[in-house]
Amino acid sequence: MRITMIGSGYVGLVSGACFSDFGHEVTCVDKDEGKIAALKAGRMPIYEPGLEALVAKNVAAGRLSFTTDLSASVAGADAIFIAVGTPSRRGDGHADLSYVFGATEEIAAAVTGPTVVVTKSTVPVGTGDKVEAILREKRPDVAVQVVSNPEFLREGAAIGDFKRPDRIVIGTDDEGARKVMQGVYRPLYLNESPILFTGRRTSELIKYAANAFLATKITFINEIADLCEAVGANVQDVSRGIGLDNRIGKKFLHAGPGYGGSCFPKDTLALLKTAEDFESPVHIVEAVVKVNDSRKRAMGRKVLAALGERGHGEAKGKTVALLGLTFKPNTDDMRDAPAIAIAQALGDAGVTVRAYDPEGMDAAKRMMPDLAYCSDAYEAAQGADAVVIVTEWDAFRALDLTRLKQTMAAPVLVDLRNIYRRDDVEALGFTYSAVGR
Repeated sequence: MRITMIGSGYVGLVSGACFSDFGHEVTCVDKDEGKIAALKAGRMPIYEPGLEALVAKNVAAGRLSFTTDLSASVAGADAIFIAVGTPSRRGDGHADLSYVFGATEEIAAAVTGPTVVVTKSTVPVGTGDKVEAILREKRPDVAVQVVSNPEFLREGAAIGDFKRPDRIVIGTDDEGARKVMQGVYRPLYLNESPILFTGRRTSELIKYAANAFLATKITFINEIADLCEAVGANVQDVSRGIGLDNRIGKKFLHAGPGYGGSCFPKDTLALLKTAEDFESPVHIVEAVVKVNDSRKRAMGRKVLAALGERGHGEAKGKTVALLGLTFKPNTDDMRDAPAIAIAQALGDAGVTVRAYDPEGMDAAKRMMPDLAYCSDAYEAAQGADAVVIVTEWDAFRALDLTRLKQTMAAPVLVDLRNIYRRDDVEALGFTYSAVGR
């Protein structure tokens, strides 16, 4: 099948590469000439394990190409995916749909025959209706069906998620569009991946409901972690104890500095705005957003406490090494990363911040230019009064703690991801602070 992917960012590029690996002929479109030029040269605009090799393989096979020419790519396509950004709109938190509707206008001008337009971007309930209205108004002469097909890709594991999905959600009531989408996902259907066909509005809401629920699990266990610290319990054991219940499940029950990234923050806000617009409040999600925002600031105070800060300026002039800046490992995504709030809290207290991240340094430098960036964990720790593990990269799970201690001004380790054991760390002479333990 001929597939056009409008938007060559995280979702569009991963989806396009995977579709081409299934044997489809895929053209990825983007307005950013620099991005398209880089992709044609084999340079990826994002870090995602395995993506560069997958793209190179399918470009070489002639199944995957990149262009800025939307009109030529849309003409004759069996399915046209809209995978552009939907960032939070300033002021009200609603998803900014200007890129979605702009792409729709361009599709309407370029389409030459019957096709299926698929919203892959995360969009609020009712967006598909508006996309369809634009296409019907602009091109009443062409049979175009609009389908919702939300993505469920985890950054750092996106290729595996696409090829071995928990489920594929497709929102359409049109039988012809259903057959086209079955053709698009035929390789996964043959592998017996569950395909859930629903109404279009239901499909749109499934995406938001899923992310809000996962964000709720993260926020719940973070609050339980605080309670564990207060009563002398161990949050990791609590997580195991409740996670072994199949009704709850063990995933997303790891206490830490709060959620970030490109999805949970903006999607929870967008769901709140939708609920407000339809006068059907979702109070649990409201609480999740509020608690998560305060969580990140609280982690900054936790680091200051480890430095001996009691509100009298004891931390001023000290140095802290932050290990890990991205919101999670195996990505270079800095959007809403807890490290941002933590670094700001430390800076406000007069602390010098030295930082290292395996992949997120370039993005971090644009957002936090005042930090001192280092080449590895040991350089970051040099002269530091505390080392803080913010992101659980594999490179930080087996640090040479003896070497780390020798280069530090004071042996203080703040483990915001609980990747070390207290006894092991304290046996080496460190003062150790963890989350919920």
